[in-house]
Amino acid sequence: MGVSEAPASDIADLAKGGRTNMLGFLLRLAARIPFLFIAGRLYGPAALGRFAYAILVIEFAAQLATLGLKRGLAQQLSSTKRPHVCVVWDGLLVAGAASAIAAGFLAAVPELMFPNSQVNGLDRLLPLIIFALAWSDVSLAALAYRHDVAATVRARAVIEPWTISIAAGALYFYSTRDGLILAYVLSLIAALIASIVPLMRSYGWPRGWSPEPIALFSLARRNAPLAAADAIEWGTRNVDRAIIGLFFPPATVGIYWVAQQIATLPQKLKTSFDPILGPVITQSLAEGDKAAVAAQVRQVGFWIIAAQAGIALALTIPGEAVMGLAGPQFVAGTGALAFLMIGEVVAATAVVSESALVYVARHRNLMISLATIALQIALSFALILGMRAAGLPPEVQATGPAMALPLALGFAAVLKAKLLSKLLGAPVSPWRWALVWAVAAGTVVGILATHIPEWSELLIGLPAILISYGAVIWIKGFTKEDRVLFRLKKGEEPKLPPPGETHQAR
Repeated sequence: MGVSEAPASDIADLAKGGRTNMLGFLLRLAARIPFLFIAGRLYGPAALGRFAYAILVIEFAAQLATLGLKRGLAQQLSSTKRPHVCVVWDGLLVAGAASAIAAGFLAAVPELMFPNSQVNGLDRLLPLIIFALAWSDVSLAALAYRHDVAATVRARAVIEPWTISIAAGALYFYSTRDGLILAYVLSLIAALIASIVPLMRSYGWPRGWSPEPIALFSLARRNAPLAAADAIEWGTRNVDRAIIGLFFPPATVGIYWVAQQIATLPQKLKTSFDPILGPVITQSLAEGDKAAVAAQVRQVGFWIIAAQAGIALALTIPGEAVMGLAGPQFVAGTGALAFLMIGEVVAATAVVSESALVYVARHRNLMISLATIALQIALSFALILGMRAAGLPPEVQATGPAMALPLALGFAAVLKAKLLSKLLGAPVSPWRWALVWAVAAGTVVGILATHIPEWSELLIGLPAILISYGAVIWIKGFTKEDRVLFRLKKGEEPKLPPPGETHQAR
């Protein structure tokens, strides 16, 4: 094996994960559109804004309660001598204890979830769903260690989004105020069941397991940088919504949230790679093969950027038609959607680099992440206040946090890639010039598509953008090895191109 290559089996697993995750993205897209249509058309921006702010707080608490185990569990399993099922249940116990603390705190202070509306009915019980979020994340991380990515796709891309879509439509007739939140709870319970069942099948029951309090405390302490890094990465995608909630009414929050939901669709491509990329990286590091880690980061980074850029073009150029699916009042969020999409593409290098940095330089990675979110918050406040002082309309002011996102994430991308490259002694940049040609092709087709009726922008224009972009990236951007990886036949040996050849197609 050459110094720039990763083990064939690892790259084959990553390629398999890439194919599965692309299917997962398409399933998410198919499920997300009905939910946005139902939530926007039936419930309206104000109810949607109340819902969006509440789940912002819940999901942040769940990020902390997971204690970095989404990525830390792979490292723990690869280095322990204990039965893996016992380690997994240790993780579930630790996440459960942290969830109890978080849920108890939010139940005592529900105003944190509903700052702009009254707390009524079952609102105080909403934090109990933190248990479902944390346990589902730990379960799926354990399954991913055994390279079971299909479980994540099934739970997160099929069961969870379709449950919330169907439940939101049905519960509208029960309560226009609480229907969205109840649908959200049902979707997370369904996702938890879809995570626990395959976990039991794969690992079995923890016979002979006895919790080790000291070891559990040490696990939580060691994972603190991982937990903080996960929370900060999540925060860079959601702190803008919190800032919007401080300056604008719930209806504006609702419009911005719809733009976020569309923009985070390409982000799911990266996050769904985490379950398979984490175990592959930890196993290469355990073998001391830094060159393989660099190859894995370069390869997955390119796949993610290539996919995200195409999806961003397809959803941004006909942005008014896409936002209009949720209702005519949501078209005001088109500008925010464009900047959020740019942010996702810019972020790809940073988040893939972080997949390795959390294992080889977790504290320095954490410092860069803290600087990134501080920069994002500062820019968001500066842009909103600056546009307000200039007398610009509120809908323009509300794009301020979206404009700040790509600037802050670009800062993180440069620093994290440079740090990782230095530590591994090999290049990690996923950039290939063919991306420029593919974007140009997709843009030309997209501009032409905006001159046809709005309904056909989505039915004809959106697929045409994806096809034109995809054709160029496949022919000019993918190397021979890339193409083999995505149509690998039994018995073939996959390999990666050397670093110097990843910038040109062959």
